[in-house]
Amino acid sequence: MRIEVTGRHMDLTPAIVQYAEQKCGKLTRYYDGLQEVHVVIDQAKHGEFTVELKSAVVAHEDFVVKQNEDDVYKCIDLAVDRMERQLTEFKERLKNGKKR
Repeated sequence: MRIEVTGRHMDLTPAIVQYAEQKCGKLTRYYDGLQEVHVVIDQAKHGEFTVELKSAVVAHEDFVVKQNEDDVYKCIDLAVDRMERQLTEFKERLKNGKKR
């Protein structure tokens, strides 16, 4: 699985990139058809961060999650948690024979 981390309106530190890659690397536990995750971290002028995760999976449109928080690490955590839930629900739908 390929993980790409991009920063908008901010300089990404190696610690932030490593943290995002580490957290997103665990997403394959929830659905093994995951091919790529693109993480976009944006910082607004007033200091709030927005993290957007786009996950490319086999035989389905991309899953997208957006999260806003004041702390970049907390924002990454919450976005990954939401993506975990989406991937888990998708996998359950596939098991039950309901494709959407």
